[in-house]
Amino acid sequence: MSTLTTTVDSTVSTDSAPAAPVATGVPATPSAGGTSLHRVFSSQMVDGIERAPSRAMLYAVGFKPDDFKKSQIGIASTWSMVTPCNMHIDELAREAAAATDAAGGKAVIFNTITISDGISMGTEGMKYSLVSRDVIADSIETVVGCEGFDGFVAIGGCDKNMPGCAIAMARLNRPSVFVYGGTILPGCLNKRNLDVVSVFEAVGQRANNKIDDEQLTAIERCAIPGAGSCGGMYTANTMASAIEALGLSLPNSSAQNAVSEEKKDDCRRAGEAVLNLLTLGIRPSDILSMKSFENAITVVTALGGSTNAVLHLLALASAAGIPLTIDDFTRVGKRVPVLADLKPSGRFVMAELVRIGGVTPLMKTLLDAGLLHGDCLTVTGKTLAENLANIQPYPLDQEIVRPLTNPIKKDSHLVVLYGNLALNGGVAKISGKEGLKFTGRARVFDSEPLAMHAILDGKIVKGDVIVIRYEGPKGGPGMREMLSPTSAIMGAGLGKDVALITDGRFSGGTHGFVVGHISPEAYVGGNIALIEEGDTITIDAETSRLDVAVSDEVLAQRRAGWKQPTPRYTRGVLAKYAHLVTSAHLGAVTDLNLKLTAE
Repeated sequence: MSTLTTTVDSTVSTDSAPAAPVATGVPATPSAGGTSLHRVFSSQMVDGIERAPSRAMLYAVGFKPDDFKKSQIGIASTWSMVTPCNMHIDELAREAAAATDAAGGKAVIFNTITISDGISMGTEGMKYSLVSRDVIADSIETVVGCEGFDGFVAIGGCDKNMPGCAIAMARLNRPSVFVYGGTILPGCLNKRNLDVVSVFEAVGQRANNKIDDEQLTAIERCAIPGAGSCGGMYTANTMASAIEALGLSLPNSSAQNAVSEEKKDDCRRAGEAVLNLLTLGIRPSDILSMKSFENAITVVTALGGSTNAVLHLLALASAAGIPLTIDDFTRVGKRVPVLADLKPSGRFVMAELVRIGGVTPLMKTLLDAGLLHGDCLTVTGKTLAENLANIQPYPLDQEIVRPLTNPIKKDSHLVVLYGNLALNGGVAKISGKEGLKFTGRARVFDSEPLAMHAILDGKIVKGDVIVIRYEGPKGGPGMREMLSPTSAIMGAGLGKDVALITDGRFSGGTHGFVVGHISPEAYVGGNIALIEEGDTITIDAETSRLDVAVSDEVLAQRRAGWKQPTPRYTRGVLAKYAHLVTSAHLGAVTDLNLKLTAE
């Protein structure tokens, strides 16, 4: 008999790098180029006299006699009217299913959840955001594993959908393809492009009387014109690009407008591609490798992508058994420049990148420069280099993606910092526009709302370093994104004069002098819990340091008087998450600390 136990630290984290995962019900099946995987799983569900009850139930949902001889392909849809990011995905799922059926498979559409980061931002509800990544992965794994699908297509829209779908792909290790729901078109007011971050920053402008109520209302009514994920190089577009670079989606799936014929065609081709993967015997374990993760980091860097890519790629690597660490982002980032002038730090939105050719011309440039591994296998059944062989360069007159000879920044904007405030690391987003070093006095807040009130009330001034703590994976719980306070800072005109550090995380829409993912977090006794009002804090991107000017002896004295706070939740999803989740520097995953103990 075996019992399931958990190991959860309540002191400074000593978590180690992830071990290879145990496959979730995957039988011994061939690797790339081997025998067909066509019906390895579905045959167990529907073949033979004893499976007559299963067939009887499937007749009721539309199966015909011949369908029981076909590969069963799940279509994991994240459709919901919760958010514009996902409101169109039901139509995309039907396109993928129809193409699967036409190519000789039997598609079965099922749903998983989504939440809206943009709607819940700055509220208690935002604590469920990162949690939803794992719920999505768990639910896809649950349905595909239970129903015996031979392969699946996963379609994601909002931020956590992408890594959630990809984590499920890695865990299940069945032939599968990810489809990005696509980017939103920009809103427009007075000939100026708008997006959701425009609204968050307008809140700060209104609080500082830089705009009036009528102007704020006009911005909020125009910023979100329809379906699709937030329009800058925020987390959704970042992760879609990273997953394409990993090889888990078809070429340019990451760079198509949500409402477009190109996106429908992407879904159709994905429905066909998963059957090709079954024939070829190609699974995610044949695609995901250290080299493919290096490709993903390279593309995220060149695009100026979200800090959330660090968290999500670490989690995906953990699911795939790839020993990726936070320091690999530094190693790869030293040789990769930032080339794309995209929001939030730049001028352009994703729809404008789509118009000039999308992400594949950038990847071709990086490949030709020796910055990508071209021999990595992809869901096309071909290598990355083969996929990019005939890709044409960007138009000569475009300004969105710079040439390698004239980068926006010569190395990565994602800077991993260490120091006495980040013994296990923290992640800064340094575009170069903020400067490379900031020293200021600590303004300490034990939650995001407390900091937000201080900003809007004008209590934050030039030279302050805002410290928002007890917002980490365990302490929040859920590691809320700090888009509301960072946008309020920008809206107040303090973007270059104020810094912010947190054990929480940031939206992809955040810009300014900010450091997140600080590990160990405050709740487990990390030194961020010991900062006092007025302490001097230095963020140095050149030396990759994050320090408070307090001696080890004083920190030890403060630690002696520190007590771990009472958990904010004791039952339900957030309580379970806090109990299971690892540190941010390991990707904030929920299954790494599990172990089976034989009795």
